[in-house]
Amino acid sequence: MMPVLNWVGKDQIVNHHKKVQYRVLNGQYSFDKTGKHDYDSNIGNMVIQGDNLDALKSLLPNYEGRIKCVYIDPPYNTGNKDWCYNDNVDSPIFQKWLQDALKEKESERFVHLDDLNRHDKWLCMMYPRLKLIHKLMSEEGVIFISIDDNELFNLKCICDEIFGSNNCITTLIWKKKSGGGSDTRFIAVDHEYVLVYAKNLSVQNRWFVPMTEDQRKDYKYRDSNYERYGSYKTKNLYQSGIDTNRPNLRYAIISPEGTEIWPPTIWRWSKETFNEALANGEIEFIKKKDGTWNVYTKMYLHKGDSEYQVKPRSILLNSGMTRDGNKEIKDLFGESVFDYPKPTQLIMDLVSIITDKDDIILDSFAGSGTTAHAILKLNENDGGHRKFIIIEQSPEYGETVTAERVKKVIQGYGNHSGIDSSFSFYTLGEQLFVNDMLNENIDVELIREYIFYSETKQHYDKKYRNANYLLGISNGTAYYFYFNPRQETVLNESSFESLKINVSNHVIFADSCVLSKDQLQQNGIIFKKIPRDISRV
Repeated sequence: MMPVLNWVGKDQIVNHHKKVQYRVLNGQYSFDKTGKHDYDSNIGNMVIQGDNLDALKSLLPNYEGRIKCVYIDPPYNTGNKDWCYNDNVDSPIFQKWLQDALKEKESERFVHLDDLNRHDKWLCMMYPRLKLIHKLMSEEGVIFISIDDNELFNLKCICDEIFGSNNCITTLIWKKKSGGGSDTRFIAVDHEYVLVYAKNLSVQNRWFVPMTEDQRKDYKYRDSNYERYGSYKTKNLYQSGIDTNRPNLRYAIISPEGTEIWPPTIWRWSKETFNEALANGEIEFIKKKDGTWNVYTKMYLHKGDSEYQVKPRSILLNSGMTRDGNKEIKDLFGESVFDYPKPTQLIMDLVSIITDKDDIILDSFAGSGTTAHAILKLNENDGGHRKFIIIEQSPEYGETVTAERVKKVIQGYGNHSGIDSSFSFYTLGEQLFVNDMLNENIDVELIREYIFYSETKQHYDKKYRNANYLLGISNGTAYYFYFNPRQETVLNESSFESLKINVSNHVIFADSCVLSKDQLQQNGIIFKKIPRDISRV
C-alpha cells in the first residue's frame, strides 16, 4: 500500500477543490502585432490575472480533459519574504484564502492558521490546485513541476497521491548554473528538479527529442537499414562486470566464420533478442588482429519529421540557466523586474518532449510569462500552432509584467523581431452563485455553458448559442435551460411541447413545474429547479 503524507490542515483541504466557487472569466482585450483590440474569445492563447485556484476552476467547462502539457514553477517555500514573488506562502492574498479554506465546519475539527508551519501552508496551497490541474489534463497529458530541495519530497508524496505513483515518469535534474555559486553554507547547489507525471502512463508512446549536433557526430556508419533507421553507432555487446549467474545471458555466439565466440563474462541481451537483432541486420562482427572477434550492437538514429531523434535524458545540462532567464528579462524590460525567471530554453525543451504542434499548454504559476514566451518561440521554430493558457495571480505583475512580456515578444523588442501571434487577457469575474442563488448579473451564455458542463462533463457546443432554451444533447438526453431574466418560467404541457426535440429523455431547468410525476415519467423528463438544482463542480 502506498504511504500517504499527512499534515496539519489536510483534512480540511483534501476536497477543497470541490468547494471552490465557479467564477466567470471576463475578457478584457485581445492583442496582436498591430496592438490592443476589443476582446476576442476565439483567439485561443490566454493570459489570466487572478487567483490561480479560481482561474483553474473557471477553465473546467471549456478545458477539462483537453490540456496536453502542464508546466508549473510554484513558489519553492524557501522562507524568503523579500523576494518579489513571495516564496513563503505568506502573502496577504494567500493568508486570507487559507484562513477561509480552514474555517470551522460543524462536522470538522477547527484548525487555526497559527497551527500550521510553512510546509503545512505550502501543501494546503498546492493540493487543491494540483487536483484541478489533474482534471484539466487529457488522458495523454503530462505535467512538469519545477522545485528544489525545500519541498521536493513533500511534492513527490502529494503527486503520488493525486496522479498515482504508477504515473510517475521520473524526476529530472536541471543544471541551473555553473561555477562560482555558493548559496548554502556547505555545498554550492547547481541544480533544481523537475518532477514529471503522466495523467495515464499506459497511453504514453515512446518519447523522442531532436538530437544535438554533438550527438549526431557519433552516428557515422551506414548499412542496408539506413533508409529506414538512419545511420548508426556501435556498442559492445559484452556486459562485463555484472553477476555471471544469469544463464539466459550466457551462451555461445557463432561468428561469420562458423566458430563459437564466448564472452569473458556475459552478454547484454538474451539469446532470443540477439537472434532477432541478428536477423534484422542489427549486429556487427569485427575480427581483431589476434583472430578473435568483437561483437557490437548497432544503435540507430530514429528519423522524426525531418530530424533525427533520441530519447530525452534525465539530466538537463543544456536547457539554459538562471542567468539566461535573467538576461531575457533585462533584454525585454531594460531592467530586472522579476527575480529568478526560468529560461525559455528549459520550457521549450520540456514542452517539445510531449506536445504535438496543435496542443494546449497550461501554466498556472505564470510569473514573468516565460512559458508563453517559450511556446511562441517553439511555434516559430517548428511551424506549430500550440496554444498557451497562463495564469498569474499577482495583481502587481499579472498585466504589467506577465502580459506585457507576451506583448513585447509578439511585437518585437531589442534585436528580436516580433512573432506573428496573439492572445486575450482575462480577469476573474463574478461568482456564478451568490448565497446559493444563481447570479443573474452573469451573461446567460456563460450560465448555459456551465450548466451543460456540470450535467454532462462535456464542453458546450457554440452552435447551440441561438437554440433558444436547448443546451445540447449528450448520450441521447436533451438538456434545456428554460430561463427568462424578466419573468419566472413554468414547465407545463404547453411549454414542454414548445421545448422538446425528438429524443427519449429530457433534463429541463425551469423556475417551477406543474407536470405530475406520471407526466414527467411518461415523457422521460427530469425537472430541475432554477437555481438550486444546478450541480456544483
